[in-house]
Amino acid sequence: MTDPIADFLTRIRNAQMAKHKVVEIPSSNIKKSMTKILFDQGYILNYKFEENSIQGTIKIALKYNGDTKQPVIKKLQRVSSPGLRIYKNADDLPRVLNGLGVAIVSTSHGVLSDKEARAKNVGGEVLCYVY
Repeated sequence: MTDPIADFLTRIRNAQMAKHKVVEIPSSNIKKSMTKILFDQGYILNYKFEENSIQGTIKIALKYNGDTKQPVIKKLQRVSSPGLRIYKNADDLPRVLNGLGVAIVSTSHGVLSDKEARAKNVGGEVLCYVY
């Protein structure tokens, strides 16, 4: 696998289209940080890190709207890829849907949301957009 972050986003996207309640994803430190950001921003119900094997897994409980059963996450878009890295400084960090969405950024202070990166005045690699 050449792009584990794209695989992470695709597994969540596919599970939502199939109306699954839980999705299991192979674990890594960057995926754990991205999962925590998704939980903090209210895009997923819950998550659990399991260290059952060498790599471990992440179990994510997906969140749907109550009446319509539509997924809360409308779009997961990969921005920076292994073939074309996209870096932004703190002033140029994108605002997703005028602040309604979130951009996940890999910085020297760890993986942060765009709002946290602006508050700490750090830039970095823009991994993905979520809204």
